[in-house]
Amino acid sequence: MLDICLLGTGGMMPLPYRYLTSLMVRYNGHSILIDCGEGTQIALRKKGWSPNPIDMILFTHYHADHISGLPGMLLTMGNADRTEPLLLVGPPGLTKVVNSLRIIAPELPFEIKCKEIQGPEESFDAFGLRIDAFKVNHNVTCYGYSMSLDRQGMFQVEKAENLGLEKKYWGRLQKGEVVELDGKTYTPDMVMGPARKGLKVTYCTDTRPTDSIVENAAGSDLFICEGMYGEHDKLAKAKEHKHMTFYEAATLAQKAQVKEMWLTHFSPSMKKPDPFMDDVKKIFPNAHAGKDGKTMELDFSE
Repeated sequence: MLDICLLGTGGMMPLPYRYLTSLMVRYNGHSILIDCGEGTQIALRKKGWSPNPIDMILFTHYHADHISGLPGMLLTMGNADRTEPLLLVGPPGLTKVVNSLRIIAPELPFEIKCKEIQGPEESFDAFGLRIDAFKVNHNVTCYGYSMSLDRQGMFQVEKAENLGLEKKYWGRLQKGEVVELDGKTYTPDMVMGPARKGLKVTYCTDTRPTDSIVENAAGSDLFICEGMYGEHDKLAKAKEHKHMTFYEAATLAQKAQVKEMWLTHFSPSMKKPDPFMDDVKKIFPNAHAGKDGKTMELDFSE
């Protein structure tokens, strides 16, 4: 099961009623934070979640509204006597940016490891999740992220019995191990059924529409996407600043055939996104305006 919380939904600056865009994903006792702008700690506390179990922070890019909350977050973790290493992941330049911000958070009781993404796409594993980073189109280098929890097929008891395998070896094959026995080799594919549908969440913000978003969000259970502007006459402004309108985001959701979409990263000038949602739903019916603290529990369908 994945716990998803959209901590904040604002772009550019925090507002009294809207914190800056950030997302928390919790899985199997681990927590992954995406972006950490000013006020992220407050949003996290308001939700009732703790920063202590954060194992990884992913950054989309290095504009202030996405990273300026990091020094305070690190100090809070340090004051809680954290000793476990923290992994930070982001576009090239991450180490330099983090070291600059740490001038005001120089002494920490835990190690910080930086992983800089290289190329248009990169995949890596984290705590049983597969994370796919993909480049989008902003006015600085920016990445979106998909987090997938893959699910193997069912163990086929009949196949195992037909092979004459004793039950004590079944668990090893289920875990993906190869079993050598009496000169014979038994591999997991000999006893496992086809892979079942897993879970997938895709997050992207600060970008124009790109094919990479459609390709990487394809089939997502939840697609969280920037919608900077809801007004139809703001398309030219969205293009100029390399952001998206609600309707462009909805079109991406429709093309990627996702199950559900949440809009986020709203312009400070937009007081309420709800009045624009009827037009959005004409493009993608299962679209929702994100709200600070909006939460979802994703579980396997079977």
